[in-house]
Amino acid sequence: MVSDEKHHYNAHLDAPIPTYEEATSSRPSSSQSRLGPHEVSDDAERQGLLDRDSSGSSSQRHNGNYHAPSVRSARSSEDSDSLHFGSESDNDEDAALRQEMEEMYVQDPESAENGHTRRDRLRGRLSKRFYSITNSFSGFHMPKIPWPSFGFGWLTSRLPSIPEQYKPGWAIIARLCGLILIISLVYWLIVSEIMPVGGGADGFGQPYNLERVRLFAQDSVDGSAIEDNLRYITSYDHVAGTEGSFFLAQWIENKFQESHMDLSSHEEFYAYLNYPKPGKEGRRVAIVDPPALQWEAKLDEESVYDSSRQQTAAFHGLSASGNVTGPLIYANYGSKEDFKRLSDDRIDVKGAIVLVRYYGTQTDRAMKVKAAQDAGAAGVLIYSDPADDGFKKGEPWPKGRWMPEDGVQRGSVALTGYVVGDVLTPGLASTRDAPRLSKSDSSGLVKIPSLPLAWRDAQRLLQALKGHGKEVSNEWVGGVPGVEKWWSGDAQSPKVNLMNVLDEVEKQRIYNAFGTFLGIEESAQKIIVGNHRDSWCFGAADPGSGTAVMVEVARVLGELRATGWRPLRTIEFASWDAEEYNMIGSTEHVEDNIDELRANALAYINVDVGVSGENLYANGSPIFERAWLRVLDRIDDPLRNKTLRELWDDSNGRIGGLGAGSDYVAFQDLAGCSSIDFGFAGPENGYPMHSCYETFDWMSKYGDPGFVYHKMLAEIWVLLILELAQEPIVPLNLESYAESLQYQIKELHDWLGKDGRKFDEEAFKQLVAASQLFATRAKEFHAWEDWWYSQVYGSDSVRTSSLTTKRIDHNARIMKFETHLLDLPISKKDKSPHGLPGREQYKHIIFAPDASGSGYDASIFPFVRDAAEAGDTELTNAQLLKTAQILNSASDQLFH
Repeated sequence: MVSDEKHHYNAHLDAPIPTYEEATSSRPSSSQSRLGPHEVSDDAERQGLLDRDSSGSSSQRHNGNYHAPSVRSARSSEDSDSLHFGSESDNDEDAALRQEMEEMYVQDPESAENGHTRRDRLRGRLSKRFYSITNSFSGFHMPKIPWPSFGFGWLTSRLPSIPEQYKPGWAIIARLCGLILIISLVYWLIVSEIMPVGGGADGFGQPYNLERVRLFAQDSVDGSAIEDNLRYITSYDHVAGTEGSFFLAQWIENKFQESHMDLSSHEEFYAYLNYPKPGKEGRRVAIVDPPALQWEAKLDEESVYDSSRQQTAAFHGLSASGNVTGPLIYANYGSKEDFKRLSDDRIDVKGAIVLVRYYGTQTDRAMKVKAAQDAGAAGVLIYSDPADDGFKKGEPWPKGRWMPEDGVQRGSVALTGYVVGDVLTPGLASTRDAPRLSKSDSSGLVKIPSLPLAWRDAQRLLQALKGHGKEVSNEWVGGVPGVEKWWSGDAQSPKVNLMNVLDEVEKQRIYNAFGTFLGIEESAQKIIVGNHRDSWCFGAADPGSGTAVMVEVARVLGELRATGWRPLRTIEFASWDAEEYNMIGSTEHVEDNIDELRANALAYINVDVGVSGENLYANGSPIFERAWLRVLDRIDDPLRNKTLRELWDDSNGRIGGLGAGSDYVAFQDLAGCSSIDFGFAGPENGYPMHSCYETFDWMSKYGDPGFVYHKMLAEIWVLLILELAQEPIVPLNLESYAESLQYQIKELHDWLGKDGRKFDEEAFKQLVAASQLFATRAKEFHAWEDWWYSQVYGSDSVRTSSLTTKRIDHNARIMKFETHLLDLPISKKDKSPHGLPGREQYKHIIFAPDASGSGYDASIFPFVRDAAEAGDTELTNAQLLKTAQILNSASDQLFH
């Protein structure tokens, strides 16, 4: 049930926007906004749906500068002097349409190419004309027009005289007029798509050639439009819950409306967020003792642009507030193993300020802080080391592509492996009146303060450790220049003050924006297309590259929609807020709509960091593998002169597991909706992540010059959407899933056999048997598809409603397969605990974030692994049996 905080709004109306300062207050702002700049590019007529050879459209460019919001709407009625229909382009289009009609009627009616194809094209053009006319009235209430009151004397006076005996009766005339009216009405309904018709063999309602739809979509992607989108998106910072994020949400929703979507809306939630105080108030890192070494860190970057552009202060989202002082100790990457080594070396970190570097053996910054907290540290500083940020030791510092010496990687330190979404409302949507935990009771929050540092500042701290503790081994030595020897530090190290006092807001308002293309056959079934828009600063790669591409994908589908095309299943675009803090916007949406999503969400397609280099990656459910490879076969990499499929195979590409890196978490692990996440990555850690150097200029010069990979990403994205939205049988494949599970079961057995973990082999055999049964059932399940495509699809001999019902039921069963992999109550009377013990939000028996290691990574068979990691043999065996039981049940429900 949708909460009453969620409502549709008209993007043409003025809406309140919180200022950056007001974002730290629970009271909404009363300031007003205008929508962002928009492009007038309604030029789908540039190529007919069935004509691939036409040229691409160009979009109006804008300068992308951020201006303070005003009350003026970006699309007010004052934009034009008057409302009109006629124009030079309209006249040209009318002439082309008349010519098309004339050609259609003089061609051989028996020719499928000249008849059916041209009729389809004509229907698309007529539909677009109707669509453009109705769209011209968007936002207006048309007055009711009375029927004409004049008589027909003027007409009868011009008709020839008919002898009385031959004059038809008025009843016959009335019937003939009624029949003509009905025929005209039905024809108009068809060409205007109010009553769509289809040509499928079993009546699945898809009038267009699916291959030509794909060609049209692929050819319509405009790289320059993506570039323009990114230039605008990066023109101001947009941290979650602030004015910038709200302003960008309005711009995106306006883009959805321009894309001929059937619906656009937004929703709001109220989540716990925190923000740095203005300037350096509340933040400090300084050596305070001994006096000879006293020094204070700069903390923030130099101005990347001129001073007119606000830059986000350097901080960790959801860090604990605090002001602590202690001896400085260096702990490498901050993993549990690193703290164990310090302990083995008799270096006590209790009460210390621990300095660690990003990446390495512990990639999740939150888990670094938790490991330090568990070891007794008072606070944590995490810095970007040159050795881990893009180049090898001993090489000269490369300017440009990598993190500059003053670059700071911001980020969240929420413990996503334990709680995803609003950390104070786990399992519940964070509506205004939802019950909340106290911060001290939330398992998603760390307890000690932390701050990020540039290596410029870390250099001084590392130098101050000289002679304290022990010299570290080579694997602990980083790449910070000017540090002659690397020392661990000890209780006698120089004392460092870490102050991080944040403005904390328990109910900060956040926004998600949506746009929807409704399906014509299975409209309840949804393919959800998502990208978050909030960033830690300008966000050119994370997530701006994904946002810019998503807006273009929506535009391309809008051009298709304007020709008359409709998907079989609903496509819902979503722009999430507050992903960077803890996937909050997407998780609250899922929790607010959990039953509906479990029943009807067919797939979730996520792009976060769309492009930061040229290496294609994908993580997701194995169910996508065949559709994924089919899409890659269609796309060429013009810079390497190979198809993406060839490059994927050359690199031994495979779809990886889903951990906790982006907004797919709640869809896959809470709702059981099959999810996939993909993009193009650069060399390892190869961009200035979460820093204010992640700008449009960086992207256009280093990340993706020419926006070649952005364009390829848009092609992948739109083709994958079409695979799922318009194919009569959903191309998700359970045989690929079964193959992956059998591989992962072997990996699980090997892992259980290490480090003295104990488990019952008989219990493990139950899981093996369940996977084998699933493989058999998957093969049987897909055999029906082979029969349908060979005997039914494209044939006029079989047109029965029973086949349509069977096909739709088949689609529903594969859609719900992963929902059946959730550990849920069997009935309302079932009050036993469900979900992963200790982190019950996570319900999926195959995927969950890895809470014992890096929270970003995937834990495969998490119920078993969590129990084994805890050393609980009895629980490990019970979870093996539970996993096998749920897998068997999901296999059975493919047929029952």
